[in-house]
Amino acid sequence: MNKFIILILFFVFPIAFADLRVGFYSSSCPRAEAIVRQIVQRRFNRDRSITGGLLRLHFHDCFVRGCDASILIDSTRGNQSEKAAGANGTVRGFEIIDEIKKALESACPSTVSCADIISLATRDSVAMAGGPQYDVATGRRDGVVSRASEVNLPGPGSTVSQALGAFTANGMSLNEMVTLLGAHTVGFAHCSFFRDRLNNNDPNMNPALRAQLGRVCRPNGKDPKTFLDQNTSMVFDNAFYKQILLNRGVLFIDQQLALDPLSKGFVTTFAGNDASFRTSFVDAIVKMGSIKVLVGTFGEIRKNCRVFNRA
Repeated sequence: MNKFIILILFFVFPIAFADLRVGFYSSSCPRAEAIVRQIVQRRFNRDRSITGGLLRLHFHDCFVRGCDASILIDSTRGNQSEKAAGANGTVRGFEIIDEIKKALESACPSTVSCADIISLATRDSVAMAGGPQYDVATGRRDGVVSRASEVNLPGPGSTVSQALGAFTANGMSLNEMVTLLGAHTVGFAHCSFFRDRLNNNDPNMNPALRAQLGRVCRPNGKDPKTFLDQNTSMVFDNAFYKQILLNRGVLFIDQQLALDPLSKGFVTTFAGNDASFRTSFVDAIVKMGSIKVLVGTFGEIRKNCRVFNRA
């Protein structure tokens, strides 16, 4: 009887347990990855900060409902989507995903998911910024739910323990958290994300950096941006870890990585060994990209990344 039930389940849901795999589109859309890479390269040539933007977009997508491109959905009168959540107010990169999707729909209609586009575009932008090259397994499908109320992400003022709670809830370890936050080496933040550290004269911020950021973040009603890695701001390397060991972390959570006994050992290791950081980063971002993915017959392949097909 048990074997019979298992056999029935296998035939009823044969595709539901399909796995992601490298080269998923090799037959259905052979040029898919080349199209993604070409468009990302054009954008990177104009704006090298797109690497940080795509990394953040990828992270904010995967940590809500899994890597299902739910962050790309626009709000409607009847639904406030993830984009409308405060934590996603400064997320960017939506336009390049739209551009890639348009090109892929022209080449291979209703074939390549928006979720896979995010993963592939992020992978390519990291390599273009001098980061490691790695394979991305594809075959994700797009989610059909996106709600602002479900967005609960660790913020810039989080402690290490608070941030770790969000990572462990998504199956990620402390090592992987410290590794993925190292992507801040190519990121930037608005002054509103760390202005309290300046106003309170945070003793854990290097005085020269505090003075520099004070000039950038003048109280004039504007909210300018600054790089999180003040050394090699546009290069994907391990300089971020070296900076925070010198108390030159811009965000509270970044500086806490170098101060908290839980995470300091990993920071010290990555600061002294760029190869170790790169290897750990590849492992961590590939793992992150598989969080609660939809495969087989679950979800859909959106025709427009901003709108559910049924809309």
